[in-house]
Amino acid sequence: MDFSEFEGHLKSGARCHLVGIGGVSMSPLAEILLGMGVSVTGSDVNDGPIIRKLRSIGIDVAIGHCAENVSGAGYIIRTAAAREDNVEILSARERGIPVFERALAWGYIMRRYKHAICIAGAHGKTTTTSMITHILLAAQRDPTIMIGGNLPILGSGYRVGNGDVIALESCEYYNSYHFFSPTVAIILNVDADHLDFFRDIDALKDSFQKFASLVPEDGHIICNCDDENTMESLSPLGRALFTFGLGDGARVRGVNVCGGGRKPSMDVLFDGKPFCKIGLQIPGVHNLMNALAAVASAIAVGIPSEAIVEGLDNYLGVGRRFEFKGSINGADVYDDYAHHPSELRATLDAASSLEYKRTILVFQPHTYSRTSALFDDFVTELSRPDFTFLAQIYAARENNDIGITSDVLAASIPGARSCATFSEIAEEIAAIAQKGDIVLTAGAGDIYLVGEDLAARGK
Repeated sequence: MDFSEFEGHLKSGARCHLVGIGGVSMSPLAEILLGMGVSVTGSDVNDGPIIRKLRSIGIDVAIGHCAENVSGAGYIIRTAAAREDNVEILSARERGIPVFERALAWGYIMRRYKHAICIAGAHGKTTTTSMITHILLAAQRDPTIMIGGNLPILGSGYRVGNGDVIALESCEYYNSYHFFSPTVAIILNVDADHLDFFRDIDALKDSFQKFASLVPEDGHIICNCDDENTMESLSPLGRALFTFGLGDGARVRGVNVCGGGRKPSMDVLFDGKPFCKIGLQIPGVHNLMNALAAVASAIAVGIPSEAIVEGLDNYLGVGRRFEFKGSINGADVYDDYAHHPSELRATLDAASSLEYKRTILVFQPHTYSRTSALFDDFVTELSRPDFTFLAQIYAARENNDIGITSDVLAASIPGARSCATFSEIAEEIAAIAQKGDIVLTAGAGDIYLVGEDLAARGK
């Protein structure tokens, strides 16, 4: 990746304006740039704690996008959500002010660190990055972190440290991670998703292969050797791979796996020799797999087993990942970000291991394209709970040009109910929930509000 143009502007002393500065990956970027001596301003649609924090360290943040916000700026960095029709982007183009993508800025900054751990994959990125964060903190490595969720130990989704390690989620959507500069690239899994951008699974495999190829020869490509798509993606590279998994051949391998209940555990072998025993405070075999990836990355950057065990033992979860919200009528209410059939399967498997009498699922499909492309797989997973309620599809960035609706999905799922509003869902669940039930709200939109409503009713 050629960073020369961006570097030139960075070193010019000109002011950098960040469009969407309050975002989960934009706010730490602002702090890092400020620490590098860059004059930083920004704008965002909403005020809040992150904006107040940025202002407290001397960054001028405007609320609302306005053409004049970019006046006097030497260059712009924009969040992925700021499209070409954004008024500030339009103004910058008209004034001849260069506009850079957020991912490119992160890719340049990563080169300042000895170890840049980039966590990629269709599922599990937030959890794995959070586990790695706990391990790095236990090892006192003073890391810089960027996570796509709220991690309690940080009080936010990011941390700006002074150590030699940076760890951050790396998303495949729009190939944004191709701008990155990983020394350690983690590929958790490769699965059909974001098919509004990728033409098919082969295009996804090509994308992950390109991402892994960015790792220098003295770096590490850490990958899930139990996942066929992942291994097919990486085999054309012809490079040594740092594998993890439960099967034979994994360099970091989980054995004696106890995957049920609230505290799964396993012994970990490294190159066939006993390395450590880990236990988690969150359920699900899929989280043991995430932990193996975290262990492999820790080994790659020289962290001792004691810190790995301590970090994972202290990890209590991250926001919207099987997060306990409260109870109603004696039923426990949890919320999860699962929005893909594979993620629903893992979440429902974890719920099943907890031995509740009944499972009540509230699912909010995310995007029309994903709902349509993976329709049959959604039907399979959504047919599993005792009760399934569907909220209306969360459009996100899309218009419904397909004609898919939650009513159409519900019609293919025995006993499922499609509801027009969140309040209707909450009323129906409040009427049937009872002691011994688990209520799961799931989806990448705002479905967590239903869980919060139910928990408030239960107080």
